[in-house]
Amino acid sequence: MKLEIITPEQIYFSGDVTSVTLPGTSGLFTVWENHAPLISSLKQGKISYMAEKVETELNVDGGFAEISNNVVTVCIETV
Repeated sequence: MKLEIITPEQIYFSGDVTSVTLPGTSGLFTVWENHAPLISSLKQGKISYMAEKVETELNVDGGFAEISNNVVTVCIETV
Protein backbone atom coordinates (compact mmCIF):
# COMPACT_ATOMS: atom_id res chain seq x y z
CA MET A 1 0.00 0.00 0.00
CA LYS A 2 1.06 3.60 -0.39
CA LEU A 3 1.81 6.00 2.47
CA GLU A 4 1.94 9.77 2.12
CA ILE A 5 2.98 11.93 5.07
CA ILE A 6 2.30 15.58 4.34
CA THR A 7 3.11 18.79 6.24
CA PRO A 8 2.13 22.33 5.17
CA GLU A 9 5.67 22.85 3.87
CA GLN A 10 6.47 19.57 2.14
CA ILE A 11 5.73 15.96 1.37
CA TYR A 12 7.76 14.29 4.14
CA PHE A 13 7.37 10.74 2.82
CA SER A 14 5.68 9.11 -0.15
CA GLY A 15 6.24 5.45 -0.90
CA ASP A 16 5.16 1.85 -0.55
CA VAL A 17 4.87 0.36 2.94
CA THR A 18 3.66 -2.91 4.43
CA SER A 19 2.14 -1.40 7.61
CA VAL A 20 1.56 1.93 9.38
CA THR A 21 0.88 2.45 13.09
CA LEU A 22 -0.83 5.71 14.00
CA PRO A 23 -1.63 7.45 17.33
CA GLY A 24 -5.39 7.87 16.93
CA THR A 25 -7.26 9.97 19.48
CA SER A 26 -9.03 6.77 20.61
CA GLY A 27 -5.74 4.82 20.77
CA LEU A 28 -3.00 3.35 18.60
CA PHE A 29 -4.07 1.48 15.49
CA THR A 30 -2.22 -0.32 12.72
CA VAL A 31 -3.15 -0.19 9.06
CA TRP A 32 -2.43 -3.15 6.79
CA GLU A 33 -3.12 -3.70 3.10
CA ASN A 34 -6.85 -3.75 2.21
CA HIS A 35 -7.83 -1.90 5.41
CA ALA A 36 -11.40 -0.59 5.50
CA PRO A 37 -11.81 3.10 4.59
CA LEU A 38 -11.34 5.34 7.60
CA ILE A 39 -10.72 8.94 8.62
CA SER A 40 -9.17 9.50 12.06
CA SER A 41 -7.85 12.42 14.04
CA LEU A 42 -4.39 11.88 15.51
CA LYS A 43 -3.00 12.89 18.88
CA GLN A 44 0.57 13.51 20.01
CA GLY A 45 2.62 10.35 19.68
CA LYS A 46 4.65 8.28 17.25
CA ILE A 47 3.90 7.23 13.70
CA SER A 48 5.78 4.11 12.65
CA TYR A 49 5.86 2.47 9.26
CA MET A 50 7.61 -0.49 7.66
CA ALA A 51 9.13 0.17 4.23
CA GLU A 52 11.56 -2.22 2.53
CA LYS A 53 12.00 -4.21 5.78
CA VAL A 54 13.08 -1.07 7.68
CA GLU A 55 10.89 0.40 10.43
CA THR A 56 10.85 4.18 10.72
CA GLU A 57 9.38 6.16 13.61
CA LEU A 58 8.61 9.84 13.86
CA ASN A 59 7.12 11.99 16.61
CA VAL A 60 4.05 14.05 15.78
CA ASP A 61 1.94 16.55 17.69
CA GLY A 62 -1.33 15.53 16.06
CA GLY A 63 -3.11 15.75 12.74
CA PHE A 64 -5.39 13.42 10.82
CA ALA A 65 -5.22 10.35 8.62
CA GLU A 66 -7.33 9.07 5.75
CA ILE A 67 -7.25 5.43 4.64
CA SER A 68 -8.87 4.56 1.30
CA ASN A 69 -8.11 2.10 -1.51
CA ASN A 70 -4.72 1.05 -0.07
CA VAL A 71 -3.56 4.67 0.26
CA VAL A 72 -2.83 6.09 3.71
CA THR A 73 -2.61 9.89 3.72
CA VAL A 74 -1.36 11.50 6.94
CA CYS A 75 -1.54 15.26 7.37
CA ILE A 76 0.49 16.74 10.23
CA GLU A 77 1.75 20.19 11.26
CA THR A 78 5.40 19.30 11.85
CA VAL A 79 7.74 16.33 12.00
